[in-house]
Amino acid sequence: MAERIVLVTGSLAEPRVKRVAEELNNADLDPVVANIGVKVAALMTTEIVERRLKLPDHIDRVIMPGRFRGDLERLSDHFGTRFERGPEEIADLPQYLGQAARKIDLSEQDVKIFGEIVDATLMTPEQIVERARKYRADGADVIDLGCLPDSPFPHLEAAIAALHADGAKVSVDSFNSEELSRATRAGADYLFSLSEKTISIVDEGPAAPILISAGAADMDSLDRVIDIMIAKGRPFYADPILDPIHYGFTASVARYYDLRKRRPDIPILMGIGNVTELTDADTTGINAILMGMCSELHITAVLAVQVSPHCRTAIKEFDRARREYFAARKANALPQGFGSGLMALRDRKGFASTPEEIRALASEIRDHNYRIEVAEDGIHIYNRDGHHVSDDPFQLFPHLHVGTDPGHAFYLGVETARAEIAYRLGKRYAQDEPLEFGVVAETKGSADDAHLMKFKEAGSTLQKPSKSD
Repeated sequence: MAERIVLVTGSLAEPRVKRVAEELNNADLDPVVANIGVKVAALMTTEIVERRLKLPDHIDRVIMPGRFRGDLERLSDHFGTRFERGPEEIADLPQYLGQAARKIDLSEQDVKIFGEIVDATLMTPEQIVERARKYRADGADVIDLGCLPDSPFPHLEAAIAALHADGAKVSVDSFNSEELSRATRAGADYLFSLSEKTISIVDEGPAAPILISAGAADMDSLDRVIDIMIAKGRPFYADPILDPIHYGFTASVARYYDLRKRRPDIPILMGIGNVTELTDADTTGINAILMGMCSELHITAVLAVQVSPHCRTAIKEFDRARREYFAARKANALPQGFGSGLMALRDRKGFASTPEEIRALASEIRDHNYRIEVAEDGIHIYNRDGHHVSDDPFQLFPHLHVGTDPGHAFYLGVETARAEIAYRLGKRYAQDEPLEFGVVAETKGSADDAHLMKFKEAGSTLQKPSKSD
């Protein structure tokens, strides 16, 4: 039988909620809209709901508006059915109800992340461990020690031991055969990179090699060294090398495809730094595309670097990408609707309300509290004294009456600045909520928690001043 739910709303929002309910009605979901008899649903109280709400028979749960601040547990006890707080915006009801039925599990993934410390030779073992902890917290599975040319690494063995003592897996990345020999003898878990000319180093210790061709883009050479490792029965990764854009990028993508087509079962690694680090573009989109290649070609390891400031969240981004894409692939679906960790600049549905809907709501407001919303025509701010729209907060300020209250002026300045950012980028804005930038800049108080049966902390305008204020 279909789940029967009640969507509680007010008069102003009722037509919009009914349209959404009609769209949601299917064999699995039977939504019923209940108008509580107030114009603005957010102004409902627990007592009003208890007095006015009439529930039909055989209801599975009741969805209250996201801005309702009444006591959900009390209502659940009073009516004998579950009450929960839905999303703050009506436009998000389909996604909210869909995800309530299909919890997204992002705990699984099948891509190992090597996080490279490129200047390890210039750091002490203690500093290396400190950096490694940050990388591991962001999602790195292996800490890669980058060796710089003409930069001695006398403490290589000490660094490997310190990382192992801290619970980390270790790889060493060097063009120096002597350093690679020292690394595997010191117990390193992986070596970057061995070719058919240096493959003998693999016999000096336990490290699994990342294999490359002896010459640039020489796939025959890579095949030969792969065959050597298969004959030895030892683990390895093969890396055809991803080249920078305008320096062989497309050809290198083809190499990965060709290698997987010819050798469907071998483990492959992709180094993403040549594209993320050497391209002036936000890394979230780049990592999304590269993870798409990894997902389709079953590339099970990546080497990520965070040297350039614009790449400082590359490991965290790829960690989120590998989890979202794994879930999507497992569901045989597009990578849509499996989280928004890589949606940093824009949201799929940036504006929750139309200008007409905001104007209708503003005309019913009878108190002096300012409401701020964003629509396709700009920033809206309104209370009982007026409704103003602009794409520039400085144009709005002359219409705001804050008197001698600097705290309120500061609050409105912060909120209209957030609203402007959301308007210009096409992001979702909700008053008293931080803007969301995916994993790039995670914030507390996310609207993801709006459905929980608990009260949200009061917004800035409702908090009681401290004794020292």
